[in-house]
Amino acid sequence: MSLEALRAALPAHVLVTDPAALEVARADKSGHRSQGPPLAIVAAETVEHVQLAMHWASQHGVPVVPRAAGTGLAGGAIAGDGELVISTDAMRELRHVSLVDQSCVVEPGIRNAELNDLLAAHGLWWPPDPASRAISSVGGNIATNAGGLLCAKYGVTREWVLALDVVLADGSLISTGHRTVKGVTGLDLTALMIGSEGTLGIIVGATLKLRPLVEGGIWTVGAFFDDEALAAAACTAVTAARIRPAIMELVGRDAVSMLAAYTGQPMEGAFVLVQTDDLGAEASSELVAQILAAHGGRVERTDDMTRSDALVQVRRQVHFALESFGTVLVEDVSVPRSRLADMFRACDEAAARHGVRLATTAHAGDGNLHPTFVFDGTESADGGPSEAIWACANEVFEAAIAMGGTLTGEHGVGILKRRWLVDELGERQLMLQRAVKSAFDPDGILNPGKAI
Repeated sequence: MSLEALRAALPAHVLVTDPAALEVARADKSGHRSQGPPLAIVAAETVEHVQLAMHWASQHGVPVVPRAAGTGLAGGAIAGDGELVISTDAMRELRHVSLVDQSCVVEPGIRNAELNDLLAAHGLWWPPDPASRAISSVGGNIATNAGGLLCAKYGVTREWVLALDVVLADGSLISTGHRTVKGVTGLDLTALMIGSEGTLGIIVGATLKLRPLVEGGIWTVGAFFDDEALAAAACTAVTAARIRPAIMELVGRDAVSMLAAYTGQPMEGAFVLVQTDDLGAEASSELVAQILAAHGGRVERTDDMTRSDALVQVRRQVHFALESFGTVLVEDVSVPRSRLADMFRACDEAAARHGVRLATTAHAGDGNLHPTFVFDGTESADGGPSEAIWACANEVFEAAIAMGGTLTGEHGVGILKRRWLVDELGERQLMLQRAVKSAFDPDGILNPGKAI
């Protein structure tokens, strides 16, 4: 495919064909890699760049992979042979902040942490908080409906998006949603775009709902337990006590063991992290500490910010610790919170049956688990997950669905979970979703082979 017409339409530096850059676009954080490099990368700096690239791709029937930071864990931003990457990574501006409306307008490439650093000067905050917040983009958060550590209290990305600017498959630009608190005109296309993984359009701007910075103290409780069953029971008891912590996380024993080796810090058992904020945080944290101790936890409670950060880092560093032991395949199932201990048990039993290493962590406040396979890449010819790993994953997914759960709580389907979609959605619903995709992208050029 000749790129000359596209090259002529864009500034020279925007169309990237450097082999090193194309290699990067073949992978994300999922551990998967495409068979070959893409045609080129459009490193868009403006909405118009995205429109021009999308119009060219539509005219020539070229498949397009939207991409920003490339931190996804489901393979949704991986590009391969014959595909064009349209990257919004360089579009990182905070365009507007309204103190009265408690909202802001951003470009999609801005990072979560970067945005909140800027908003702090206005006394405001955007709550979505994935563990990768320092490196993940807001546009990517929206495309996958990302969650994170603060979901227990503040919800996922969907709750914090008011409106979107989206470039469609033919290069046209639409604005969905509203900047008002209420609005029910027509179908909610903003909600449809959130979590669509780049299959319906490319997000080029977002109006975000904000909240004031949290008042009062922040208290952190960390506790180690002998096993995951005791830890999960303790987390369930916190929820049953009608306590709404900002963070409630559970790190399984195998993950804690790898984290201890990675950091050089002595740690043993399953770890529970709970953080309370806002007015009443101190009293709530005291009750949490009592509950965790009553369930066998070895408890530490603090409002010292340095020590609090050290406890939070036990959770935030898990992914990096697991990566230090080999290739990782991070899964992402959710179950009702009452079934958390059952799901940990199902993961352990499936891993033992198939002889694979599976380290599990969980956003215990909302029932979202991340069973993570760790392997050295020698088990299969292509260096990817072995058949034993996929067989174990199949059991994990089946167990989650049987418990009334879902295949993915926050990472998305990408390329990892397509084969199991029908198990959760059923044939009829999957057909309807594909019909929606066809309405937005009749030629099927937006992120083909991903999600649905």
